[in-house]
Amino acid sequence: MNFLRKQKDLTLILGGTGKTGRRVAERLAEMGKTVRIGSRSAAPSFDWNNEQSWDAALEGVSAAYVSYTPDLAFPGATDAIQAFINKAERAGVKRVVLLSGRGEEEAQACERIVQASKLEWTIVRASWFNQNFSEGAFIDMVLNGMITLPAGQTPEPFVDVNDIADVAVAAFTQDHHVGEIYEVTGPRLLTFADVAAELSKATGRHIAYVDIPHEAFMTELTNSGAPRDVAWMLDYLFSTVLDGRNAHLTDGVQRALGRAPKDFADYAFETAQSGAWNNAA
Repeated sequence: MNFLRKQKDLTLILGGTGKTGRRVAERLAEMGKTVRIGSRSAAPSFDWNNEQSWDAALEGVSAAYVSYTPDLAFPGATDAIQAFINKAERAGVKRVVLLSGRGEEEAQACERIVQASKLEWTIVRASWFNQNFSEGAFIDMVLNGMITLPAGQTPEPFVDVNDIADVAVAAFTQDHHVGEIYEVTGPRLLTFADVAAELSKATGRHIAYVDIPHEAFMTELTNSGAPRDVAWMLDYLFSTVLDGRNAHLTDGVQRALGRAPKDFADYAFETAQSGAWNNAA
């Protein structure tokens, strides 16, 4: 009987220490749900590069949040997602929520794998995260007062990861989200120059945006010792995805949650108040 209760309640959160997974896990735990963090440092551990670790992580699990590292566009992701879904089906998992990316053909291929499975699925297809500027690759640029990226003037509808987490939690706890693709964006299109202006307002410091050539950016990134997968991902995003294909808003947050998504200005103000950018140079 205890095993059956565990089978019904346990949710595996892959990437459970990351920007979205950590928030999904916290929200579910606050609701009284039992969660298992899927990461290399957890027990049992989960490593996307070690398929032998997946069985123990999936034992007794009824639902799974799938956040693939470094990104679903990364070479080999489709094979990994197919293998994971196969194992999840055999392990008795009932429901899966997949974090996907907008405008990424490879990510959409992974979505189709999940859609073709026997699992109850929901897909959260996200634009670029607000939190990249406070918890991710661009925080040091904000702290140094200069965002130097090869982004040109292409606008992007940055989305808040708290909205992503709220959509994922709704998908786990409410049956009417099964079979839905929620393409989630923020409420405004912003260029990186706009982002710098919003960050300047929120922090009370001048934060500049400097558009640099892509090749120069990649050279500097390589010289900085950035991990290979991070360098590959940023190269892909700036050379392929940020070409205007995603320069439009969607209603995914509104459809899933019945409310508007958080605006970047609100994110910036709240983050500044939290002290996340207090160590400015």
